[in-house]
Amino acid sequence: MKHFLKETDFGPSELGALFGLARELKAKRGRHATPLAGQTWAMIFSKSSTRTRVSFEVGIHELGGNPLFLNKNDIQLGRGETIADTARVLSRFVHGLVVRTFDHDEVQQLADIGTIPVINALTDLLHPCQTFADAFTLAERWGRGGDLVGSLRGRKIAFVGDRGCNVANSWILGANLFGMKISLAGPTGFDAAPEFDQLLGREGFAGGYQFTTDPFEAVRDADVVYTDVWVSMGKEEETAERIRVMSPFAVTPALLAAAKPGAFFMHCLPAHAGQEVTQEVLDSPRSIIFDQAENRLHMQKAIMATLALSARP
Repeated sequence: MKHFLKETDFGPSELGALFGLARELKAKRGRHATPLAGQTWAMIFSKSSTRTRVSFEVGIHELGGNPLFLNKNDIQLGRGETIADTARVLSRFVHGLVVRTFDHDEVQQLADIGTIPVINALTDLLHPCQTFADAFTLAERWGRGGDLVGSLRGRKIAFVGDRGCNVANSWILGANLFGMKISLAGPTGFDAAPEFDQLLGREGFAGGYQFTTDPFEAVRDADVVYTDVWVSMGKEEETAERIRVMSPFAVTPALLAAAKPGAFFMHCLPAHAGQEVTQEVLDSPRSIIFDQAENRLHMQKAIMATLALSARP
């Protein structure tokens, strides 16, 4: 059974077909095959969402399936039923699971115990659907009419801000998978969690990134400047302190100008203008934030179609 819990669940040899399928589904939206026809995919969300929920619900529908949204508190999981029992029961009812939650171990358990494909739609550790959609967004520009995945190799991405957040973690893993360079800038103490460093080592990517406390050093020669909110869900009690220590790491026009000429600005959204990024950068022609958001739909459709095919007897 194939799952998508982390970037490296797709190997380098599979990326070309996956990215090509995303491009095909985007070009033929509404006129493509429906590999989820007759299937129901459940979506268990412990965290609120705009882009993730809408893109998955629409994507399942457009692939011919039926999306079933389950807030964690609407099912027995929210009243103490074990993840193991939830996995076993839902495997009898539905054909796939999309899970957005806090603890990464929850999606891992659902995948290990269940008998249907599981997709990580975000955990506190990783956000692989975002990274793949982001990479596809860049590949559309750099690999027009040619090798999408190959166009990423050798490019540099700079992540500025909370360099230990799930999107930063995922981009470290993704950059190494795609053959990109990555440099992360943020305050001391906001580094990758120990379990992420262990994961990186198991994947053979230990040392495949650079941490710095100088944002201008990080963006030097960068093809992409990326940031995320400074206060993620579940960290609200740290808001004042996070804003204080991260203020020097805001993406301003001056910081973006220190990257390569023509470098793109990316943000997974929602953005807080005036905190991690200025409104001027968000509105810049070099900002591709809404292309990123749209491509969540197309890449996730490609992922679901691929997993559904792998699950067939």
